[in-house]
Amino acid sequence: MIVLRSQREIEKIRRACKIVAEILVKLKEHIQPGVTTLDLNVLSEELALKHDAKPAFKGYHGYPFSLCTSVNEEVVHGMPSARRSLAQGDIISIDFGVVVDGYFGDAAVTVPVGSVDPEAERLCKVTEGSLYEGIRQAAAGNRLSDISHAIQEYVEARGFSVVRDFVGHGIGQRLHESPQIPNYGPPGKGVRLKTGMVLAIEPMINQGRPEVEVLGDEWTAITADRQLSAHFEHTVAVTENGPDILSRV
Repeated sequence: MIVLRSQREIEKIRRACKIVAEILVKLKEHIQPGVTTLDLNVLSEELALKHDAKPAFKGYHGYPFSLCTSVNEEVVHGMPSARRSLAQGDIISIDFGVVVDGYFGDAAVTVPVGSVDPEAERLCKVTEGSLYEGIRQAAAGNRLSDISHAIQEYVEARGFSVVRDFVGHGIGQRLHESPQIPNYGPPGKGVRLKTGMVLAIEPMINQGRPEVEVLGDEWTAITADRQLSAHFEHTVAVTENGPDILSRV
């Protein structure tokens, strides 16, 4: 069931998303060679505490951390570790969520560590660009797959591939709600978008092939060909005036 949120509920989700966005900015400022992914997790928890917010991921289906840190060929759900130090030229996806007053916020960005290879930088820019292409389609009256198609078309025209195994989702009083939002597919399919829907749109884009594998920790997804992957996410409300990005700083 897809829940249509009232304006009051959307403002509660916006409050949670604003905290997520501000924490992601602080984490980005902390990213540099030598920092461990566990350092970033600890900082995310400290910042959430300052905002009186509860990290949304910790304990979710048994996930043991508050932050997902996916480095280079890691697509999503990378697990923080004191043994994983960032190096010059890495790219890292940081995915974070909180719950405040019963409502969730969720967002992700991919960040270069120092100077990176031009193709790695282009992958990040194309992935972020595809997110905004998808968001433009999150308008009342469109179909759900109009978002999916816009992302896929933008990405593949630029020589990258779209991950099929993971998708975006609805969000509100649960972290993951209906509908699921693939980042690929033909336009004009799926439910018709309505005012009050709140969607977490999150393209995961690979430098090489779209296939992924999940490691033995049962969380970390990596590219099957071990090429780079990038991930960006915003939480977006469908309104009568068009898409409203709730997780914008």
